[in-house]
Amino acid sequence: MNAMSFLINTLFDLYLSVVILRIWLQWARADFYNPFSQFIVKATHPLVAPMRRVLPSVGNLDSASVVLALLVVIVKLVLLSLIAGADMQFLSFFIVAVVSVIKKAGVLLFWMLIIRAILSWFNQGYNPIVMIMEQLTEPLMAPVRRVIPPIGGLDLSVMVILIGMNFLNILLAQYIPYWAIV
Repeated sequence: MNAMSFLINTLFDLYLSVVILRIWLQWARADFYNPFSQFIVKATHPLVAPMRRVLPSVGNLDSASVVLALLVVIVKLVLLSLIAGADMQFLSFFIVAVVSVIKKAGVLLFWMLIIRAILSWFNQGYNPIVMIMEQLTEPLMAPVRRVIPPIGGLDLSVMVILIGMNFLNILLAQYIPYWAIV
């Protein structure tokens, strides 16, 4: 049972990350022709395209992709409940799905900021992955840079954002059900 739970968790969490990246790429209006963007679109298109016929976009937010992200988590929870033989409470599944999608987006942001900071030390020239990371994280980093400019060539905006994210994570764990356990 543990091996099967691990496999389900891993596969569904990886696909959830891809779906969240699709939402984020559209929201940030990132370069659609970038190879990384093309991978994300092609990996999610078979499930998003039929849903788009029913669910229209709301501004910059692709509602079909958001519903897909929630469905990925709900299906994962149903499968894990069936394996464990636990009771299925669909209202709890929905709440956990919303919390999981938000937390997974935060985890993706965390790792993108860390990887972008590390790559900034070594990157030379054009790299499609670095360009997408810049397009996704720059809307968060630019306002912080206006308040705290780089000091001696050292950009502290990543550190400020990471401290803010950790503060927000601790704060939300006190007030939102399931936040601490997802």
